[in-house]
Amino acid sequence: MRFVVVPQWQGSPSSRAMRLSEGAFAVLGDLPAKSTTLVEVPVGAGDSLGTRVHRLSSVVGVARSLRRELEAEASPALVVGGDCGVEYAAVGHALGPDTAVVWFDAHPDLHTPRSSESGAFSGMVLRALTGEGTDELAALDDGAEPARLSPGRIVLAGTRTYDDAEDTWVESRHVRSVSSLDLTPEEVVEAVAATGATEVYVHVDLDVLDPGSVDGLLDPQPFGLDPAVLVASIAALKERFTLVGAGLCSFAPVDATAAADDMGTILRVVGALAR
Repeated sequence: MRFVVVPQWQGSPSSRAMRLSEGAFAVLGDLPAKSTTLVEVPVGAGDSLGTRVHRLSSVVGVARSLRRELEAEASPALVVGGDCGVEYAAVGHALGPDTAVVWFDAHPDLHTPRSSESGAFSGMVLRALTGEGTDELAALDDGAEPARLSPGRIVLAGTRTYDDAEDTWVESRHVRSVSSLDLTPEEVVEAVAATGATEVYVHVDLDVLDPGSVDGLLDPQPFGLDPAVLVASIAALKERFTLVGAGLCSFAPVDATAAADDMGTILRVVGALAR
C-alpha cells in the first residue's frame, strides 16, 4: 500500500484547525519516503464560492489535486489527513459496486450545507459521498459524474456524537452502526457482511479512540475505543474483505513533543491499515 499525505485543515470547524496540518506532517515523518507522496495544500483559507460551505475553494482545489495523485497509480492508498474532508476524493476514487465504507469516527459527518451549523466540509463529507444534499458542492466533482455511495453500504463504527439532523437521516436510511460501547471486531465484520459488500474502505478519524489513549485531538469525545480494539477490528476486516483504500485523519498535536507521545498509538493504526 502506498501513502498519500494531505495536510488539509480548511475543512475543519475548529479555531485550532492548523494543528491538523501539523499532525499530518508529523505522521509523514514516520512513513517510508519511497512509497509516500505529499499533496500540497493552499496556504490561504479560501472562500465559500457563494455557498454555505466555509473555505470551499481550498477544499475543492485539494480534492482535485488528491484525485489526480490517486489516479496516477493503481495500487490502494492510505490517505493521511488533515481534516476528514480529504476523504471525499479518497473514498470516491476507491469506491466500486462491491465496496462498503466503514467509518470509524466519533462523528458521523452526515450534514448537508443546509443542516450544518458550522459550515465546515469535514462534517458533511460522508453525506456528500452519497450524493444527497450536494447542490452547493458541485464544484468538488469538476464536471465529472462521481461514483456514489449507497447508504446501505455505510457502517458507522464507534460513532457516538450525532446532531439531530444526522440522527434523523441515519434512521430514515437504515444506516448500520456499531456502538463504541463494547464494540468487538466480530460485530464490525458482521455489519459489513450484512451490506453484501466484498470490498471495504476503512476511514479512521482518531477521535474514534478514547481521549485517554491519544491527546492530539481537536474534539475529544468520551467513551471511545481502545486502540487495541480498533487495530483488531481493522485486522478482522482485512481478513474477511478486500481492502481497496483507507484514510487516517484528525491528528492535531499541540507541539512536537506531544506528537511524539501519541505517535506509537498512531503508528499501530497505520501498521494495521497498511501491512
